[in-house]
Amino acid sequence: MLRFILKRFLEAIPVLFIVATLTFFLLHQMKGGPFDTERPMPPEVKKAIYAYYGLDKPVWRQYLNYMERLVLHGDLGMDQKYFGWSVNELLASSLPVSLELGLEGLFFALIFGTIAGVVASLRKNTFGDYIPMSIATFGICIPSFVTGPLLILVFALGLGWFNASGWFFPRDRVLPAMTLGLYYMAYISRLARGGMLEILNQDFIRTARAKGASEWRIVRKHSLRGGLLPVVTFLGPAVSGIVTGSLVVETIFQIPGAARFFVNAASNRDGPMLMGTTLVYAVLVIVMNLAADVMAVWMNPRLRFE
Repeated sequence: MLRFILKRFLEAIPVLFIVATLTFFLLHQMKGGPFDTERPMPPEVKKAIYAYYGLDKPVWRQYLNYMERLVLHGDLGMDQKYFGWSVNELLASSLPVSLELGLEGLFFALIFGTIAGVVASLRKNTFGDYIPMSIATFGICIPSFVTGPLLILVFALGLGWFNASGWFFPRDRVLPAMTLGLYYMAYISRLARGGMLEILNQDFIRTARAKGASEWRIVRKHSLRGGLLPVVTFLGPAVSGIVTGSLVVETIFQIPGAARFFVNAASNRDGPMLMGTTLVYAVLVIVMNLAADVMAVWMNPRLRFE
């Protein structure tokens, strides 16, 4: 297992290098900059600002300086809109909120999606199967930027159970987590149903039933581990989608996460912040994909040789 993890880790290094390089040079192709204003800036002031941020050097020199700071010190640079603040400091204050939201959305999707899929597989072609699969279809068809306002309209403005926005109380986490996790809960429930049905139709399951094993024992001891393998393999893409989808959800619910810096940086042409958020999200996606691979290998050891 250690060799497998090390192999995946080494494969991630060139991926991050490519992401950093492409993002850096693509940002330098954008028109405009963070210091462009309606009123012309005095040339001496503009020259001093560019010198402070190192923008007066050739692009290749800027790239080498950035990669040196990044690799040797983990320095993502100074933010160009929040003077005196580094990208590391700004992300350190907001990224925990985004991580909490992502984990809560993933937890919601896993718990309810798995339960719905297992119940549907045990109640095949009955209302116990049709109802959760219908809800799953609803979750797949409606995007989060529609689901979020609908949940706010019903549960916040209509019933008054939750706040429409903010991140102050535990109940403020419920609607954002539901919005973020509903789409992936739908996929997980369908994958869990398909995987469980495939296992439940195997000969060893019929043998266990013939020996008088209870349905709960069959599910818990014989079916669950193999039946949920498709769900585990889906966790990598699901985490990627949850990470990127949190940008929309944080905007809808006015959550003080890293998404606001990413969105503002895109509109302000703030290169260091765009670089920083892109790299951080890339690392999160790679780490969660690695975790999903490790879990899949634990459930099916034959995968470590692929």
